[in-house]
Amino acid sequence: MIYHIISMEAWTEAQQQGVYEPHSLHTDQFIHCSTEEQVSGVANTLYKGTAGLFVLGIQEDDVDAEIVYEDLYGLHQLFPHIYGRLNLNAVHKVYRLEADENGVFAFQASADFEYQG
Repeated sequence: MIYHIISMEAWTEAQQQGVYEPHSLHTDQFIHCSTEEQVSGVANTLYKGTAGLFVLGIQEDDVDAEIVYEDLYGLHQLFPHIYGRLNLNAVHKVYRLEADENGVFAFQASADFEYQG
């Protein structure tokens, strides 16, 4: 499973459209994703102070587009990137992503965080 951080508004829009096409698909040519271990670091680096976030749990085998693991930014970590639109039937779980009282995100793919809605 790979993961993608998304705003509540973007997730709602994707569900209405039946497919997810974020801005990064047009600017970077892919959708940025993470492994479970990378989600917290990405969230704390890029989304500090942001509320209303979710994490999509994406089953790789169900993604229609190509997924490539690569280190494009010299971070010495391979990040999964989806090179195309995300078909929503590949999203198997949706988790709330909330910071703790110190504003720190700590993501774990457990049922405690799973969003039902």
